[in-house]
This record gives sequence, structure tokens and C-alpha cells, in this order.
Amino acid sequence: MKSKVADFIAKHQLLSRDGLHIVALSGGADSVALLLILKQLGYRIEAAHCNFHLRGEESQRDEEFVKSLCKDQNVPLHLIHFDTAEYAALHQVSIEMAARDFRYGYFRQLCQDIGASAVCVAHHRDDAVETLLMNLIRGAGIHGLTGIRPRNGQVVRPLLCLSRQEIEDYLRHIGQHYVVDSTNLVDDVVRNKIRLRVLPLLREINPNVAENIDKTANYLQQAEKIFNTSLRSQLDSLVERREGSDAQAVSVKSLQEQPSPEAFLHEWMSPYGFNSAQTEQIFAHLNGESGREFTSASHTLLIDRSQLILEPLKAPMKTMKIPEEGHYRYTEDMRFSFEHSDTISISNSALCATIDLANIQYPLTIRPVQTGDRFCPFGMEGHRLVSDFLTDQKLSLLEKRRQLVVTDAKGDILWLVGLRTDNRYRVKNTTSSILRITVAKTL
Repeated sequence: MKSKVADFIAKHQLLSRDGLHIVALSGGADSVALLLILKQLGYRIEAAHCNFHLRGEESQRDEEFVKSLCKDQNVPLHLIHFDTAEYAALHQVSIEMAARDFRYGYFRQLCQDIGASAVCVAHHRDDAVETLLMNLIRGAGIHGLTGIRPRNGQVVRPLLCLSRQEIEDYLRHIGQHYVVDSTNLVDDVVRNKIRLRVLPLLREINPNVAENIDKTANYLQQAEKIFNTSLRSQLDSLVERREGSDAQAVSVKSLQEQPSPEAFLHEWMSPYGFNSAQTEQIFAHLNGESGREFTSASHTLLIDRSQLILEPLKAPMKTMKIPEEGHYRYTEDMRFSFEHSDTISISNSALCATIDLANIQYPLTIRPVQTGDRFCPFGMEGHRLVSDFLTDQKLSLLEKRRQLVVTDAKGDILWLVGLRTDNRYRVKNTTSSILRITVAKTL
């Protein structure tokens, strides 16, 4: 048993001989075996126990058992108590998620406080198999079918090479007691149903089912490495990152030429909060009507003509009155300057508009484009719909929504910000004073 774990630790380079390691000790069979094996292998360890106060007297029983075990083994113990139910209610998360947040947040802090290099948790092969089956049921992609990794940052899992039965046999052989969490014996949640009902049935079909599923997960881990390398190459070549913007774009034509466009779409979008059902919908509408949008909690994706455009959700653009010349902060990262001058000079910058001051009436207004807006584009005769002008400029629907205009008191558009001034307010030979409007991004 010790040799098997030692070989696994060495293979995956999980622990260092001169480092300090924390063992997450619940008192159950898995964590007790982890503590004893690492101690026998000569690693420098300290234990940490979290009391979540979720199981009444059992929670206190577990704490007392852990105290006694660490005292007998001469292993330093760190204890912490959490009001998990109150936290879950306050933050509107599940009890399981609240306990996870508490546990790993505490472990990270404890590592810093005592100078530990890793947190050892007692997940074993059966846990990895259960996780794979849970993800398979949920419809996970390749990343969800690779089991539990031996390392995830500071968290390491030295017992992934062992089955639950091997662990229990080891403890029975050395005469070591452990506590049993009664909630694990009730098939009321998905993991327990898989553990107590599904896996026993699968073992009737093939007694080696857990070992074979674990092998499959290992094969998929290797396949995932090839997949990730190919995906990174595709992302680099297909995803256009707009200069001066946090938007990304992908050509629909280029996407459809990929060996697996749907898989690419899922991998591109899942980090931005889009689930598999949404990516399936997006894929189904690639050649559909332009202007269709899909939204996650943090991002929006637009099918815009021949492109997919992805960008973070942004607050709606506001309307701001400008009573007089001066400097105005429009948003946290954008400010406008309105300056009068008798020195006639025309700016060539897209971020600066030079307007004939004659006949301009304050207050001016900065606002987003509205339906039906019309103006006379500089250098052109007659009025045009702003929406038509923006279409000619090949702006996406998302960019059109964020397009700002500056109007005067009469409601006339003076400047389509960053694009074109109004021809009626252009600087002429007879101009005696100008209004210079400058927009700047701020940090």
C-alpha cells in the first residue's frame, strides 16, 4: 500500500521531501488512511479539520475523534468552525457549495500562515469514477470526462491510485478505527445514488468496472492534451481581438471550415459562461437571421452578418446634459471636453470634433443613438438616417447600441462621436469661433 502511494506521488511529483504539507482530515476512512500513509512515508505533515456544524452530534463526534487521532500520532492539528447553513442562506448557494468555499478558502489561508506547500485531500479512485459518471449524466464535454486530477494548484490527491475497498482493507489490517458520515449512506443526492445504486449494478456486469472507467479517464486525459493543443492553435488563428476593445470576433465561414466547428464553439464560449445548450443553439443559427443574440451572466454573443461577436455585458449608455463648456466625466472610463476658441484649427483626429460655434445653443446633450435619428454627414448633401450611416460603416448591432451623439438644445446632431460631424455645423471661411469637443478614455 505504501509503495503504491509512494510511486503515485513520485510519478505526478505531488509532494516534496523538504516541504510542509497539510492533510485535510475529516475523520473518515479516506482521510485517516491518507494521514497515516504520508506519516509512514516520512513526509512532514500537519492536519486541518473543518467543523461545518451540519450533522449535529456527529459533527462534534468527528472533531473529538480527529483530536484524539492527531494526539496519538503526534501530528499538529488545526481546527476551525463554520456556520455553513447561515452562509449558504445569506449568499443563496447550496450547503455543499458553501462548505466547499469555506474549506478551500481556509486551506489557502492556512498554507500562507504556516508556510505549507500543498494541501493533501483524500479523493480516491472511486471518487474519480463517480465524478466522471456524474459529468457524463450532465452531458459534459471531454474536460468533464477526464476524472479528478492528481493536482489542482496547491491541492494534491495522493490516494487516487487506490480504491475505497483497498483503503478500508488497509485500515482493517492495521486495526485503525475511523468515523462514518451517515449522510453518505443515504441515496438522496446524485453522487450517493451513483455510489450506492449505480456502481453496484455495474459491478454485476463487470467486477472491474471502476478500474476500467478509471483507465478510460486516463486515456481521455491524454486525448485532452492533444485536443487542447489543437484548440489553442485554432483559437489563435480564428479569434480576432479588436484593437482598443475587449470584443472578440470569429468569421462564420472560417468556423464552419474547422474539423469540428461545434466543439470549437463550445470551447471558445464556455469560459465566458455559456452552457452546452446555448452553444448548440448558436451553432444551429449560424446561417440564420443576422442580429440574433445570446447572453450569459457576463457576456453577450451576437450573430452579425458573417461574424460572431463576443463581448462583456456593458451597462446601458446614459444621457448627460452639458450646460456650458468644461470637462465632464461621462462614464468611469470616458470623459468629454468642450472648449471654445477664437483660434480656428481643424482636428483630423477621430476623437476630436471641430464645430462652428455660431448658432449652437446650450445645453448640449451626450446620448446614445435613438431610432429615427437623422443628420447631415460632413461632406455630403441632404439628411441621412444615422442607422443607415452606421450600417455603411459596418458597425455591428452591439456597436450601434453604444454609438454616442452630441446634440445641441434644438436636438440637432453636432457629432456622431468618433465618426462624423454634421455638415451644417462645419467650420467655414466665415467661422469666427469654434467649439472643440474631445473624447478621451481614462484609466
